[in-house]
Amino acid sequence: MSEITNEITNEIKKRRTFAIISHPDAGKTTLTEKFLLYGGAINQAGSVKGKATAKHAVSDWMEIEKERGISVTSSVLQFNYDGFCINILDTPGHQDFSEDTYRTLMAADSAVMVIDASKGVEAQTRKLFKVCTMRHIPIFTFINKMDREAMDTFELLDDIENELGIATCPVNWPIGSGKEFRGVYDRNTKKVELFSDTRKGTTQGEVRKIDIDDPEIADLITADQKSQLEEEIELQDGAGAEFDQELVSKGELSPVFFGSALTNFGVETFLQHFLAMTTSPLPRKSDAGLIDPMEEGDFSAFVFKIQANMNKAHRDRIAFMRICSGKFEAGMDVFHIQGGKKVRLSQPQQMMASERHLVQEAYGGDIIGVFDPGIFSIGDTLTTSAKRYAYEGIPTFAPEHFARVRQVDTMKRKQFIKGVNQIAQEGAIQIFQEYNTGMEEIIVGVVGVLQFDVLKYRLENEYNVEIRMDSLPYEYIRWIGNEEVDMDKLSGTSDMKKIKDLKGRPLLLFVNEWSIRMTQERNDGLILEEFGRS
Repeated sequence: MSEITNEITNEIKKRRTFAIISHPDAGKTTLTEKFLLYGGAINQAGSVKGKATAKHAVSDWMEIEKERGISVTSSVLQFNYDGFCINILDTPGHQDFSEDTYRTLMAADSAVMVIDASKGVEAQTRKLFKVCTMRHIPIFTFINKMDREAMDTFELLDDIENELGIATCPVNWPIGSGKEFRGVYDRNTKKVELFSDTRKGTTQGEVRKIDIDDPEIADLITADQKSQLEEEIELQDGAGAEFDQELVSKGELSPVFFGSALTNFGVETFLQHFLAMTTSPLPRKSDAGLIDPMEEGDFSAFVFKIQANMNKAHRDRIAFMRICSGKFEAGMDVFHIQGGKKVRLSQPQQMMASERHLVQEAYGGDIIGVFDPGIFSIGDTLTTSAKRYAYEGIPTFAPEHFARVRQVDTMKRKQFIKGVNQIAQEGAIQIFQEYNTGMEEIIVGVVGVLQFDVLKYRLENEYNVEIRMDSLPYEYIRWIGNEEVDMDKLSGTSDMKKIKDLKGRPLLLFVNEWSIRMTQERNDGLILEEFGRS
């Protein structure tokens, strides 16, 4: 373990790395844009639907994302604000891409949950929240779209507590909603924050802070609004959970903020509080115990995402990694634990979605993308430490939809194999083969059906291969946990299918749960597992 220098410790202390999660359409990408606006990373914010402002959001860079107005891949954005260096992991909102989100959450130190004020907690939020609680990371809630008619504030808080099982503590309180939305009341400073026009949210706008008892307040909010606010605050003070930083850090209490990302109301306030309540990067689990960035001077990182063809001009693959300790320098040699050899990390880049710039150095907490010649897999560890430790693996989620895929033009076999393999390495799809055959026919498994559309779209546009897909009736997949299983002698039900993955590991597909139970009964000692390991 090499000694850690002050320079490295100071840089790591400045880092904050968080993921933004939400149900589709709650306004997550818009909020990300606004953070960048305040960080000075962009001059004018774009929105996903882009009505008044025709710019597309910076974090949506794939054509299919622009067409459908949804984010399908996680993007990584970095900006500086108030002496901090902030890494945002924007995750796909669409449920069919939740697997990408799960992996991304492994790289974040905290999560910001965006909730639509008119809808409360939705299905996707629930799913993602589970992953956050599994990791015990701090969760901050931003209740968005207060500029539209919203649910009652207490109802919203109850909804979060009941649905997600986490206590809430509102840091501020909304004054009105919809057209009557005036701003927020800060419970700590007892000041009202009023927001002026931000030209449909494209610029930062002005914030006025006025004491609740200031006579001038009468000109700015109606008497009804003021008495309602006082009443609600009194109720909240009496019944709500007290703020407790320790519980926040453990992920047991969520600080709640109100605002409108579209109009920028409350965004900067949220950012300031978030920075005060979060910590710099924490220790991570490895097979050699916890690796603490404040003690470990050597560079170490793990790959949590692989993305191919981000640049149309030259076919490339980028491996995104989260740096866990030490300092990264461009062109450095590191040891690739899973590959068992030294590799040079070339063309390191940081992202502004599709716009990227080369990075000369980065520190623990940062996210960087490096060129991948096809050697990295999701979950791999890279380090310069003489102690060859590996960070804990990222689970592979079982696909729920399956289809047989083949290329239309048999002459394009090579492109087809290459395309399918590359997209599979990114983790968006999983590919399998019939047990006894080669790659003539491929079975693709996905978590959500929209991924089939993306596969088709990307094979046509990026690899110039047209495909035919026939959906298969299977809904369940099981990995075989026994080392020595003779697949030929395995006795199953008529609707069971024997397949293997790319590493040649045997798997079974089933139409229903009954078939799984029958197969286990017929084969004594057979171990079937729901999760694969990367």
